[in-house]
Amino acid sequence: MQEVIRVLSEKDAILQSIVTHYGTPVIQKREEGFAALCHIILEQQVSIASAKACYEKIQTHLGTVTPTTIDQVTAEDLRSWGVSRQKIGYLKNLSQKVLLSEVVFESWASKTEQTIRAELLQLKGIGHWTIDVYLMFCLQSPDVIPLGDIAIKNTIKELYDIHTPEAMEELATQWKPHRTMASYILWHYYLKKRNK
Repeated sequence: MQEVIRVLSEKDAILQSIVTHYGTPVIQKREEGFAALCHIILEQQVSIASAKACYEKIQTHLGTVTPTTIDQVTAEDLRSWGVSRQKIGYLKNLSQKVLLSEVVFESWASKTEQTIRAELLQLKGIGHWTIDVYLMFCLQSPDVIPLGDIAIKNTIKELYDIHTPEAMEELATQWKPHRTMASYILWHYYLKKRNK
């Protein structure tokens, strides 16, 4: 990790100054599989804290979050635990696809990121941000930047004065093949600046 941070710091003075002022980011590792993807779906467009609280309610009531338990639980119950109507549809759809073996998490070890992304984009409610987060946190992919993430976007706007998606993509190319670590550093800055 230190070697990757050193390489990025040499390439980019702004990333270097973040690390100098705020220290190195904490790298999260999440479990792979169905439950993790459900959790990431719950994190879409809400705070991490509220998604965590919602996920924990589901876990408490169901015991374990599996394709079978999500498939069998009623939409009313999920709603009462804080899941939006839209996300109930996403979770139910994902559970059915897994039960039908249309999504096989165990097969991903032998697949490219492009193949995994293409598979997941077929699913209702799963876009690039959700896939980026899964690749980064669950599969520990080294070269992902979630430009759909509001914290990443706002930090790039603030620190680099770059405002269009195309220009952000171009900026991120200079961080290859370590865009994941660059993302962690940008998140670290965003959270530290807001005392989170």
